[in-house]
Amino acid sequence: MPPVEQAREIFTRLGYVVSGEGTELTAERKWRTVRVTAMTGGDAETAQRVLTDGGDSDEPGLRCFVTWDGYTGELRERLLDAKPPYDWAVIGVDDHGSYEVVHGAAPA
Repeated sequence: MPPVEQAREIFTRLGYVVSGEGTELTAERKWRTVRVTAMTGGDAETAQRVLTDGGDSDEPGLRCFVTWDGYTGELRERLLDAKPPYDWAVIGVDDHGSYEVVHGAAPA
């Protein structure tokens, strides 16, 4: 099961107004809008479609993928390989509410 509630809680604590249903959320704060996708590590085909979907020009250019902490490395690598047309980050969460942000830039 994707960490939808964890994603909603993280962005709410950061001061964003979160809307949306299911695994696709929108987080808004001042001028910034982030498209948030909660994911699991199970379905590679769905993951690839979501990762490479740039969306419409009206959609946010900022994406955040929230997943369980054991999947963050693989998801980051998939994003680096896909080279999607948006800025992105991955947040890994655990069962205790802790999270870690993994940025898209390759290590120097």
